[in-house]
Amino acid sequence: MRPVLVTGGTGTLGRAVVARLLDGGHEVRVASRRPGAARVVVDLRSEAGVDRAVAGVDAIVHCATTGGAADVHVTRTLVDGARRAGTPHLVFISIVGVDRLPLGYYRAKLAAERVVGESGLGWTVLRATQFHDLVAWLWRVQRRSPVIVSPASTSIQPIDVRDVAARLVELATGPPAGRVPDLGGPEVRGATDLARTYVRATGRRGVVLPIRFPGAVAAGYRRGHHLTVPRSGITFDQFLAERGATVGRHDPR
Repeated sequence: MRPVLVTGGTGTLGRAVVARLLDGGHEVRVASRRPGAARVVVDLRSEAGVDRAVAGVDAIVHCATTGGAADVHVTRTLVDGARRAGTPHLVFISIVGVDRLPLGYYRAKLAAERVVGESGLGWTVLRATQFHDLVAWLWRVQRRSPVIVSPASTSIQPIDVRDVAARLVELATGPPAGRVPDLGGPEVRGATDLARTYVRATGRRGVVLPIRFPGAVAAGYRRGHHLTVPRSGITFDQFLAERGATVGRHDPR
């Protein structure tokens, strides 16, 4: 097998994908804006270095995200480069509920999914639930407040990035599969329960206060539009026990 290119390979998920590929004996090329070992310098926003990054790869795992509307441009830039290079298998990671929750970030992800699906390449799209890292970060950013706010009547289904990475590598090293079944964490738990679990595990102080947020987005979360069928994997409690004091410090993307 020829190299696998990982965009966003220095991010939370990308690092896990790269590690999984290397453990499997695959040659990996990491697209990054900064030089480093096994990296190729690429700026998907300006298109600099794209052709060099995609040349001769068998598959591309697209984990890079800009956090907004630029995701569509970045994905289109990558697709254009991939088409010029040949016919690599393009694997895209998205989010459960992007087609049901009216968030700007989600709309961009959904539009990027369409770019992938209309690319003319062999493609696979996987939607996953929220990462443990993101859930922990939501509570950590409130660490200086005596009150930790949590969305009331809302469940979350956090998943470990290593479980997502394992599935992405499985897909990238197989044939294009189109839109595959959503990937969810092993437990669906109340957000307030998760917040209290985080507080206990990290030894932080503060009262967890459930608040019912207004608006269509909050209502969609209360209805569970971001949830899917639970799968086996690393639980939030296991993640907290493993990470200890460092939990929630990293960029959740």
